[in-house]
Amino acid sequence: EVQLVESGGGLVQPGGSLSLSCAASGFTFSGYSMNWVRQAPGKGLEWVSTITSSGTTTYYADSLKGRFTISRDNAKNTMYLQMSSLKPEDTAVYYCVREWYGGGRFGYRGQGTQVTVSS
Repeated sequence: EVQLVESGGGLVQPGGSLSLSCAASGFTFSGYSMNWVRQAPGKGLEWVSTITSSGTTTYYADSLKGRFTISRDNAKNTMYLQMSSLKPEDTAVYYCVREWYGGGRFGYRGQGTQVTVSS
C-alpha cells in the first residue's frame, strides 16, 4: 500500500522559513519522480515543485523560484521542501504527491500538512 506522510507544517511569520518532509512507504521510492502541490483556502490544487527519481533535476512553479528548494534522500525514502521568504499567499495545505498529471489530477497523495503564514 502506497503511503505518503507529510510533516513540518505550522504557523510562521512573513519572511520566515519552514521545512516540510514527506515520508514514503509501500513502493520503490527511488523509482519515482515526486511532487509537492498545495491547496490554498477556497482554491484548487496548485503544483509547486517536482524532483526526478534520482534527485538530479528539479522543477518549480515560476512564482516560487528562488524561495523554495525541493530535495530527497532515497536512502531514507523521504522528500523535503525547504521554504524561505514565506508570504501570506503561501498559506495552504501542502501535499506530497506521486504522479502529478495536472489539472488537479494525481496518482497518490498524503494527508497534507498545513502551512500558515501570518503575523
